[in-house]
Amino acid sequence: MRLACVAATAAVISLSGFGPLCAHARAADALGDHTGTITFAISAADVGAGVSWGKGVLTFEGHDYPFRIRGGSGAAIGFSRTKAVGTVYNLYRVQDIEGTYWSVQGEATVGAGKGGAVMENNNGIYIKFTSTSSGARLAFSVERLTIRLNPGTTLPAQQPATAPAPTPPATSPASHQ
Repeated sequence: MRLACVAATAAVISLSGFGPLCAHARAADALGDHTGTITFAISAADVGAGVSWGKGVLTFEGHDYPFRIRGGSGAAIGFSRTKAVGTVYNLYRVQDIEGTYWSVQGEATVGAGKGGAVMENNNGIYIKFTSTSSGARLAFSVERLTIRLNPGTTLPAQQPATAPAPTPPATSPASHQ
């Protein structure tokens, strides 16, 4: 009887349209905890192998952190400019955003195009973004992008370990006379 009740509830949820909503919520969690947002603009120039450069802003725990981005790709030709916005997952220390991110991407831009990707670095940070691009570029390659926080970026202060307060030197009553 209990199994029939569970099956009936699942059928109602599935038929009512809530099923895809629940499945989407679980799929978004597959990358981990949503911990920040990111925007960036990047240019790419390619003739076989290519180079990419740009800048962006990470928003994390109510603060904005500017960064620069550099990288490269293979199997591409052309030039494009891309603007992207996305979500950062599993970031608990702002400095962990730094590192080299890898993704496999395809791009066919003639005039304007749309795209998206998921990238991961060695710190377990994922960035999922959507993008719009302009220019003329044809690419299907492994992308390697390195993010570095801008020099002079103020990072949150580390909490110092609590140490016992030093005790003042003992004074004798005779020293006060």
